Amino acid sequence: MEVRSRLWLGGALSRHRDVQLIRALLLRVCACGLLERILLVTDGLSSYKSQALKVFRKPLHSGKVGRPRLVLPVGVMIARVIKRYQRRRVAEVIRRVVVGSEAEVISRVIGTQRSITALINTAYIERLNATFRARLAPLARRTRAGAHKQSTLECGMWLVGSCYNLLWRHSSLGEEECTPAMAAGLTNHRWTMEELLTFPTPPAELPGWRGRKPRWLLEAERAA
Repeated sequence: MEVRSRLWLGGALSRHRDVQLIRALLLRVCACGLLERILLVTDGLSSYKSQALKVFRKPLHSGKVGRPRLVLPVGVMIARVIKRYQRRRVAEVIRRVVVGSEAEVISRVIGTQRSITALINTAYIERLNATFRARLAPLARRTRAGAHKQSTLECGMWLVGSCYNLLWRHSSLGEEECTPAMAAGLTNHRWTMEELLTFPTPPAELPGWRGRKPRWLLEAERAA
């Protein structure tokens, strides 16, 4: 999630919360933009720290023969929020800066959350996860709408995420009819469900077209 606009950038699914899932999620983060301006805030799961330090590294070409050394880009910041529980209640919250200076991290947190009292936290993505659980019946416990295939759950995740970005208004953004996509500058109006489901999108791998391309494909390429 991009906290300033509340824009959901994507997700990854797996049966287990393991290293493969964390790596797949961090690769999606890398594909979203420049790492030099990223502040990654995670919970206390150790895989986030280890995998982020591996996935975010880039080769440093020095002109010498051999494999270039992998280093983190300048500007990458990583912070963790560790919660200690006692009798099923949060007894202590520890906030640590893994990469970067604490002053730079706090400055970025204040800038993105638009509050001088903002602290390092994962509250925004936790609220979004609760939205996914509430909107996707297969994620609820003891449900009659269980998903038998991971592809079904993935389709539901992208549908709910698209509605979250384009259809549902967020009062926390300051405007009554503002959506995350509007706050991020991706659209100038709040979409309807019909507009979302009928919006033409090109397939992931375009087939080799012969002759003149169809109109919907040309419009989708211009929009992209």
